[in-house]
Amino acid sequence: MAELSASQDNEIGDGTTGVVVLAGAILEQAQKLLDRGIHPLKIADGFERACDIAVGRIEEIQEELDIFKNEHAKLRSCARTALGSKVVSKCQEHYADLALKAVLHVADLERRDVNFDLIKIVAKAGGSLEDSSFIEGIVLDKEFSHPQMNKINRDSKVCILTCPFEPPKPKTKHGLEIKSAADYQRLQEMEQNYFTDMVARVKNSGADVVLCQWGFDDEANHLLMQNQIPAVRWVGGVEVELLAIATGARIIPRFEEITPEKLGTAGSIEEVAYGTSGDKIILIKDCANSKAVTIMIRGGSKTICDEAKRCLHDAICVVRNMVKNRNVVGGGGATELACSIAVAKEADKIRGVEQYAVRAFAEALEEIPLTLAENSGFNPIDYVSKLREEQVTSDNPFIGVDANHQGTTNMSEQGIFESVMSKKQQLELAT
Repeated sequence: MAELSASQDNEIGDGTTGVVVLAGAILEQAQKLLDRGIHPLKIADGFERACDIAVGRIEEIQEELDIFKNEHAKLRSCARTALGSKVVSKCQEHYADLALKAVLHVADLERRDVNFDLIKIVAKAGGSLEDSSFIEGIVLDKEFSHPQMNKINRDSKVCILTCPFEPPKPKTKHGLEIKSAADYQRLQEMEQNYFTDMVARVKNSGADVVLCQWGFDDEANHLLMQNQIPAVRWVGGVEVELLAIATGARIIPRFEEITPEKLGTAGSIEEVAYGTSGDKIILIKDCANSKAVTIMIRGGSKTICDEAKRCLHDAICVVRNMVKNRNVVGGGGATELACSIAVAKEADKIRGVEQYAVRAFAEALEEIPLTLAENSGFNPIDYVSKLREEQVTSDNPFIGVDANHQGTTNMSEQGIFESVMSKKQQLELAT
């Protein structure tokens, strides 16, 4: 079950609960069939056959969205549906907008492709969920290494280093004997020469901002400040790669290798105080060749931030799936009900023992609308049988559970949609 949920998460990014509920219901039905003495292979064949019928039905009832024709409202509905059952549901509108903005910003609509590496989600405790915001550019949760460095740098040449601003450390255990004051001064001069050489190399290459993966010695920090080269230290490995892609810089592993060709460019690099808590972050915008965006998540505590991050990831995945495959079906259990009706109809035409398994599959599909109805405070069996009747008589596969008590069971009117990719994957994985 855990692997099932994980593979749904990896493939689609949303619908993990649905898969588990469905698989549980199918297993429950299988138990009943085994008790009747039906052979496991026959049951498996029946389930496979029923799953094909259900997937076929989904393809019949899907509706295509034309993303280019500004159908963003429908896309937003899909993201909102994904967030409805999550912790952040109180500001689901806001989060659906964040997800939509981020994906449309980095999506290649011609190729129907979304590069997830360009969307970075940063969670920072403090503030409320509503303070979460969308930032065009890359955010580093750091500040410049010296308080007197320039806070705003325009049209910067960026140097990305993965070597520390420190004198080299001997690898084996050495003893160093200092016998006189002159020895001590020679040692100090040597150290200082290291630092002046390092900073000179950076300055001569024409770099005016340094991003370093490691730390600085205080002496080096002071020299960088005097030479007016703002620097950021302890930049994480993931960020280093993202910045290299965005600014077009090469990652430089040794000071000897710094050359002007290896520098990247960024329109602006500035340190800003963010939110009410006054935390400092560094914003890197207008990079040479990138559409990278960042979503900054705020929340009362680390737990809430982490949860919000997962919810947002789900919503982003849903929008990404819509870019790849633009078809939608109704949410709220409507699709499962439509598939259940179709499978039950087909079951009557099947000869042999398999029809029992196919019929059982149809019953298992009803588990999702039943659960939704129960969670919404309805009498589940009574309510779902009414829905089933309504779907059959009106031939409308968008009739589902009115979980928000809006007085209509038509999911299309309520704006509750799910992506076809997600639904198909749920059925196939569960089976």
